[in-house]
Amino acid sequence: MQNMVDAFGAVTWWGFTPHISLRNEDKTSCLQVSDGGTDMWTALLVGCGDCRHILKTISKAWTEPKRHYTFYIIENNLEVLARDMLLLYLVLEPPDRFGLQEKTEMFLEIFGNLLIREQTSKYIASVATDFIKMVTDLDHMAEVFPLFDLSALKFKERDQLEAIFKFWRNPDKAVFDASKMWDNRLRAHLQTRYDSRIGAYDWDYNMKLTERGGGVVHKAEYTSWRNTGVAFEMREGSYITPNKTLASGLIIKSGGEKVAKRGYWGDIICSPFLAFGIESSNKELFKKANGVYTKTATDVSEYNILSCLHELIRHEKYHPSMTKKKSGKEEAVLTEIMEETGKNELETEHDREINGRNKKGGEKTECESGILELENVKIVFLPIGTAGEIHKRSKYHSLFDVVYFSNSMVHHLTPEMQRVMRDGASVICETAKFMLDLKKEQCQEYVSKVTGMATKAGCKVGDPCDGLKDNFMRFRFSSAVTDKT
Repeated sequence: MQNMVDAFGAVTWWGFTPHISLRNEDKTSCLQVSDGGTDMWTALLVGCGDCRHILKTISKAWTEPKRHYTFYIIENNLEVLARDMLLLYLVLEPPDRFGLQEKTEMFLEIFGNLLIREQTSKYIASVATDFIKMVTDLDHMAEVFPLFDLSALKFKERDQLEAIFKFWRNPDKAVFDASKMWDNRLRAHLQTRYDSRIGAYDWDYNMKLTERGGGVVHKAEYTSWRNTGVAFEMREGSYITPNKTLASGLIIKSGGEKVAKRGYWGDIICSPFLAFGIESSNKELFKKANGVYTKTATDVSEYNILSCLHELIRHEKYHPSMTKKKSGKEEAVLTEIMEETGKNELETEHDREINGRNKKGGEKTECESGILELENVKIVFLPIGTAGEIHKRSKYHSLFDVVYFSNSMVHHLTPEMQRVMRDGASVICETAKFMLDLKKEQCQEYVSKVTGMATKAGCKVGDPCDGLKDNFMRFRFSSAVTDKT
């Protein structure tokens, strides 16, 4: 059991299932009619670990301009909430400050890299200064970044968020020796196999990841991530600066006593490629030549993020241009939208923007008025540990159209949880398909167990679920079933 904890980690920095639109995904047609045709649509996300489903969902919001989307987020760690703020803040940076391509690359860099470029670290530090002002003054936050609502958090939790942001902008790289911490995790997990770790990576890749549907993840990129913690290297540059957003505290036993220790306590086996890099609406990305994928998970991730950003900003579907090679074969090409200048010019202008924001003690130049506003979207952070208590609050009764559980938080799917679901609400639970250290039979047993839990909570089973083929289990809550029981 200790190896399991070492591999998956104590903090979920990224999800272990692909991103989906919780509102309009074709595969989840049951979600489209669960709100009775009202203008309000409300979702509860328990333990997602990142903002992937939120980003996908709000990118489609332009198709329903009169619909108001509200997401309530429950996580086990405040650092995860802080990263949600950072990544969505980056998403909403105005086009004149970030081109879509540059924004896409920085998003993935922050999202999945333990080591990042120096200029990315400077951006994180400058935004952290903005966030400190926001969490200490919610009225100010409502003016400059109204997407998020932190009013439900406890004062202690807001103080802790402030401390997290101050840590992000700490210029001392020694406070988070990311490479050493990653190596310590590898040694603890692999133990005697450490010296032959490349072979261990190869086994996990061929016998687990590819067998379960992750074949588009290239062996080289998976091995590189397993060895260094760096998943996405799309721009030339030195990825040597620790990504402080992946640092968190953990209570561990040392010398018979419990002590708090800061380190990297996340996943070291499944990879951040799973969130955006293994499924896409663009099937051109999954073509094969001689039985081998011509694209990688990095390519798929880049396309998916760029597509979401394009729809979010331009309010239209993203269609990559298609060019024909001399061989006559078609290949998907990622085109930069809304960028009339070259990458180097954009990067230089962005560097000037960062430098300007870091002058005079981190004062903002145009940040307060520059962030794009989504008037029909609100994201509400709920206190840590609320999942087991939310049903006791009458304000949440019969509120949610969709309730989503990660596989690490699905134990909160109890009969009491039905109080917060609207009649006909959709319940989505992650499978354990990509929890690579679990055996195949354990993945199937997990589906059976969660199905039983959902049934006890008054939910009807949707389509049959295979624990090794499906990413999600889908149920529908019915008050009629509850009344009968």
